[in-house]
Amino acid sequence: MAKLSFEENMMRLEQIVRTLEKGDAPLEDSLKLFQEGTALVASCGKLLDEAELTVKKIVPSADGTPTEENFDYAE
Repeated sequence: MAKLSFEENMMRLEQIVRTLEKGDAPLEDSLKLFQEGTALVASCGKLLDEAELTVKKIVPSADGTPTEENFDYAE
């Protein structure tokens, strides 16, 4: 299965939530949707973590140990 974008994951997650909120899906289907939703939440979290890493930079602190700083696009 192809890797979905953050936006595609969120759209699918919203569909799942709407379906589960209706409460008319059979229990087996609801469990499958819940499992899919849980995987989508994890995937979205990972994508957000990766995005955050792209806007951080590692610089030496005063004592020489590496520390994270926000990336300054003006530099």
